[in-house]
Amino acid sequence: MESWSLIILVITPGVWSGDWSVTSENQCALKGTSVLINCKYDYPLGHFITSVSWFKKLYASGKWRLFPLDKLPLTPDHFKYLGNYRGDCSLKVNDVQYADEGAYYFRFTTKLNRWMSIKPTYLSVGELTTVIEPSTVTEGGRVGMTCMSGCPEPKDIVWFRDGQPVSNPVFQARSEDAGKYYCAVRGQESVRSAPVALNVQYAPREVTLSVSPWGDIRSGGTATLTCSSDANPPVAHSGYSLYKDGQLISSGQNYVIADILPSDRGWYYCQAWNNISWTGIDLINSTEVHLDIKYPPMNISISVDPQLFDEGSSVNLTCSSVANPAADSYTWYKMVDSDATSSMLQVGSGQLLSLPSVEDSHSGVYLCKVRNSLGEGNSTQVLLSMQRKENGQSLPVLAGIGVSLLVTLVVALLLFRKKQKTSADKKRVFGSRLIRTRSRSSAAEDPPDTIYANIHPLPSSTPSVPPQVISTASQRSSHRDDTTSYEDEVTYSMVTIRPKDSSFPHHLNSNSLPQHSWSEARENNDSAIYASVVKSS
Repeated sequence: MESWSLIILVITPGVWSGDWSVTSENQCALKGTSVLINCKYDYPLGHFITSVSWFKKLYASGKWRLFPLDKLPLTPDHFKYLGNYRGDCSLKVNDVQYADEGAYYFRFTTKLNRWMSIKPTYLSVGELTTVIEPSTVTEGGRVGMTCMSGCPEPKDIVWFRDGQPVSNPVFQARSEDAGKYYCAVRGQESVRSAPVALNVQYAPREVTLSVSPWGDIRSGGTATLTCSSDANPPVAHSGYSLYKDGQLISSGQNYVIADILPSDRGWYYCQAWNNISWTGIDLINSTEVHLDIKYPPMNISISVDPQLFDEGSSVNLTCSSVANPAADSYTWYKMVDSDATSSMLQVGSGQLLSLPSVEDSHSGVYLCKVRNSLGEGNSTQVLLSMQRKENGQSLPVLAGIGVSLLVTLVVALLLFRKKQKTSADKKRVFGSRLIRTRSRSSAAEDPPDTIYANIHPLPSSTPSVPPQVISTASQRSSHRDDTTSYEDEVTYSMVTIRPKDSSFPHHLNSNSLPQHSWSEARENNDSAIYASVVKSS
């Protein structure tokens, strides 16, 4: 029998192929990542590989030289050969840095020869860079982010904001979206871009007004009001305004009230502005804060009702004041005099002091003392005086009647004196005219026997009773007894003068005067007294 032998020849690439060659591709790696440089080599048939090496081209001592990677001062695992002795020359570079960028060569050695790659494999190093457009945006604006590098953009990029994943690199900005963003390669999240800040500007929010000290604030103390807000950009000092009961009282973030008064009590709020609008509103208000000022009783006064009263009347005295907290105690006192000294006697308590039936003993000086938890104060003193009655009429009524009568009497006296003065003036005028007329008549009839008489007007102090007609006989008798030097006598008469009536006689004697002439003279301001001169028998 014949036997056959089967010989199987396995031809492996790079082994017994007839060409010397090294084939590799340039690589671009991100800083901090690991990169694999794929490499293949081949050699002629009959050669056996004895050693393999990678080299990097470096500039040293003024010229370019090739340095073996295992001789470089790097960590042992920075470069790692993943190839073999049968045609694979792949190289892995861990934690790529910018220093790793450059040209790399592969060389292999056989028992008969050695070969180095003719063309280098170039490794370029890139770095992830985050770009945000725009980097400063007003709330509600659109934001887009891009991850860039010097290498072809990785296919699987993930985003983070302050370490938290971000689902979408394009969004409408909100205030909470502000922060630092970076991109990374999925699976190698430690390799990331430098963080880039997104600034989202927004109008003031959470505007608050705080008061220090908080709680009870006493009159005379000091309080500080401070405005604060959450805003971007932050509200400037001049961007705050403080209002009290709707009225602007200050600009600025802080407001100090020194020596607090009760009038400082009220509702306060502050307003913030940073030039950013929110839904069309530029000025944002805080909630109102009520500033409550505590103070002891003040402005204490007493009111009396009624103000005018008689004995037996009911009188109420009311004590009022302003205090915070409200007054909790009212005490009434009356001043009592004893032994040339005065003392205050407590006569009641409560806001109202009621005197149901006033007596003379109730007259005097009263005051009330008001107290609250912070202190006490006294009212001004009030004098309580009772009006007395006389003959069944109260003094005010009698006093009013007396004043009225006095005024009436004074007016009547003035009018009478004016009337007397007017009558006296007229008497002088008409008396003078009558004397001249009589003198001319007497001279014509009996020139040698002319007698002159003195005419005297009634004195101003003459009583208002109408003067009586003095009879001629009695006048003669009187003059015979007392004055014998007069040869003629004067008869006085009262006549009524009516200048506008031409029928009225120019002169009258006492015998022709009517009996009612006196009453007529009293009623007419044109009355006058004149004298008729008659010759004595």
